[in-house]
Amino acid sequence: MTAPSPNESSHLLSVLIFSPLAAAAVAAFIRSERLLRLWTLAFTSAIALFSLQLWARFDTKTADFQFVEVSRWIPTLGIKYSLGIDGISLLLVLLTTFIMPLCVLCSWRYIQTRVKEFMICLLIMQTAMTGVFCALDFVLFFVFWEAMLIPMALLIGVWGGPRKIYAALKFFVYTMSGSVFLLVAIIALRLKVGSFSIPDMMGHDYSPTFQIWVFLAFFISFAIKVPMFPFHTWLPAAHVEAPTAGSVLLASVLLKMGTYGFLRFSLPITPYATQVFTPYVLWLSVAAILYGGLTALAQTDLKKLVAYSSVAHMGFATLGIFALNQFGIQGAVLVMINHGVTTGALFIIVGIIYERLHTRDLAQTAGMGKRMPIFALFAGVFALSSLAFPGTNSFIGEFLVMSGGFQFAKTNPAFIVGMICIVPGVVLAAAYMLRMLQKVAYGGTSNPDHSHVLDLGLREILTLTPLLVLVFYIGLHPEPFTRVLDASVKHLLEQTRQVHPLAPYATLP
Repeated sequence: MTAPSPNESSHLLSVLIFSPLAAAAVAAFIRSERLLRLWTLAFTSAIALFSLQLWARFDTKTADFQFVEVSRWIPTLGIKYSLGIDGISLLLVLLTTFIMPLCVLCSWRYIQTRVKEFMICLLIMQTAMTGVFCALDFVLFFVFWEAMLIPMALLIGVWGGPRKIYAALKFFVYTMSGSVFLLVAIIALRLKVGSFSIPDMMGHDYSPTFQIWVFLAFFISFAIKVPMFPFHTWLPAAHVEAPTAGSVLLASVLLKMGTYGFLRFSLPITPYATQVFTPYVLWLSVAAILYGGLTALAQTDLKKLVAYSSVAHMGFATLGIFALNQFGIQGAVLVMINHGVTTGALFIIVGIIYERLHTRDLAQTAGMGKRMPIFALFAGVFALSSLAFPGTNSFIGEFLVMSGGFQFAKTNPAFIVGMICIVPGVVLAAAYMLRMLQKVAYGGTSNPDHSHVLDLGLREILTLTPLLVLVFYIGLHPEPFTRVLDASVKHLLEQTRQVHPLAPYATLP
């Protein structure tokens, strides 16, 4: 990626990042809970619309960072306030801004205590998440990366379920531990390059041994965040105990920070080490797909089922990234976006069930669809999307990832077995999703009494409809998204192949 140049006329990214903090400051002085909800919903909706300027003005023909802002921050340490996005980060920024008003809507009745603090946490989270995808200075990136931890831990620990303190601490300790390795890698790179500039680090020549150590530090940090198998154990607890909005943010945005880290840092900064460890990461991805599917199939708690399905879906994302080809990486980014849409919707569906029945047990929800036909329609579409049914958004992402995986296996025959092992993973996704849908929509001959349960209201329909539209829009017309990714992915592959371009992957020194 070429070095960014300042663009004084564009401050779009700064507005997107820091205006939620200003909105949080305003929210601190609002006393009415209803007005707080309306203010947060109106602001996050306005930011989502404002962010569409990025899409409209983005040049798909260049791999350069765009909407660049560079200012002095801590000049004595060589730290700059540097922002910019490419095609990969553009889609993740838009996903973040799009999902926030839906988080407010799905919390409208779910959150009844400390509403002000909850809305402020959401707005602070938006600043941190958007900043992660826009930062071009490693210290600035790390500040946003860490800033996300506290409000997310509070969302789980204050508004979560019965074991909320345990889940919040586990989330915080795991992710904080991974951040230590990331910080060590940042310092090592700074000593080599003499700058914290991420584009400068991408174009620097490092020794093979140095790359391997830095890659391992990156890998531990990002694998925990994804989370990859076997670093995933914090995820089910966090999802189960988090409020609905917390689960949506975790699934839709936070998990993508790990895969984004692989794309933004591991591949272009440590290309030799990436090729060394590619086979091992690919096999871990296969393990995640199978493990996540089998574990999801065994669940009776709806939130746990969706949480373990995330492990499997993110296994497809890491598989596509480390296939190291155009199909694989484009598919991986689409899997990231589609997972944010579909799994976020499924967590909202589970939250709707919990608001009505105060349980997430699959047996107790049996037959709800008979009393809630509109709910059953939404649940059915999102379940089909999750299992990658053709015509839905998830299909195109997983199709490209598998195409990339088989392309990798052509030059590395040992991985053909890995690609064959993925087939049961796809079947497992159909098994656990269709089982859940059949149980919730129809149930059996003796279902619990749901005569008192009301179908979806207007607010809930408005929450789910944008996600439903995206399921079919991306599924039937993915070309605008692949076009945005094309130049950035090609340049990323050029950076990754700058070492041993003729070899399938490198070897340990």
